Amino acid sequence: MAGRVLVTGASGMLGGAVADLLATRGWEVTVMQRRTAGGRHRETLGDVRDPEAVQRAVRGQDAVVHLAAKVDVVGPWRDFVDVNVRGTRRVIEALRAQGGGSLVQVSSPSVAHTGSSLTGAGAGTATPMHARGSYARTKAAAELFALEADRDDLAVTAVRPHLVWGPGDTQLVGRIAERARQGRLALVGSGTAMVDTTYVDNAAAAIVAALERIDVARGEAFVVTNGEPRPIGELIGAICRAVGAPEPRLRLPVPLAWGLGAVVEGAVALSERLPGVPAITQPPMTRFLAEQLSTAHWFDQRRTRAVLGWTPEVSLDEGLRRLADASSS
Repeated sequence: MAGRVLVTGASGMLGGAVADLLATRGWEVTVMQRRTAGGRHRETLGDVRDPEAVQRAVRGQDAVVHLAAKVDVVGPWRDFVDVNVRGTRRVIEALRAQGGGSLVQVSSPSVAHTGSSLTGAGAGTATPMHARGSYARTKAAAELFALEADRDDLAVTAVRPHLVWGPGDTQLVGRIAERARQGRLALVGSGTAMVDTTYVDNAAAAIVAALERIDVARGEAFVVTNGEPRPIGELIGAICRAVGAPEPRLRLPVPLAWGLGAVVEGAVALSERLPGVPAITQPPMTRFLAEQLSTAHWFDQRRTRAVLGWTPEVSLDEGLRRLADASSS
């Protein structure tokens, strides 16, 4: 069913992998990003906060894979709303204006995480009022809005890749490596909470599968993982070894990490309100991070694999080997 497809947020690791995979499968790919990357795909420069730029990018496309998002753990609430919620609305409005098409809304399992452990859970319903943190709440609202738009000539599905990582990752891997080398990486609690992740190639393949099978995937959200949960302490240690960083020696009791996160969040909010005070963009801890590091979150993948006709091809151990190879080259 290859046709013309727009990928927003393609300058990121996952967005770039999705765009490349779509091209190999015969899609005519256009990427929307804020600055030129000089890549292999047709580019349209713009920001999802700009309605005219979104209309221009979507015009003539058969489908959109919408990855552009504000993914920080801190920042002004209005910025999360404008990028994650209003940006999604602008994409939907642009598709409707041209008579419809297909939309894969790339979301996150955090939209349905309310703080307690998730063990073998299904996708669940996005809950903006109960999700933890500005990113999760706005992504939850965006996912609900997108799925509600699935009707008539506009087919919509949502894919929630969980903790995507791989070579070149500046989010999960990059932050773990940086803090480990600075001696600031700490495990929260026992480090035994079971957590699943997704190697980047597997996440990209699932997103492409969702687009190519949108006739059966429409109107539903799917969590995507490698299906290989590991204790979080073991996982973080393995990533550190792969990138040549020291493994964490610090441990924080959960109540202490939670309290520290609350204090840090207060300092962040204060820095955003006071002129001349440098913004805190990489806080050492937040309440959301404390929860993520101390609670289990792994998911039942049977529905995802059955509907999307997809299974991960790169195992966790193979992904770690690839990460180590890339880090040593």
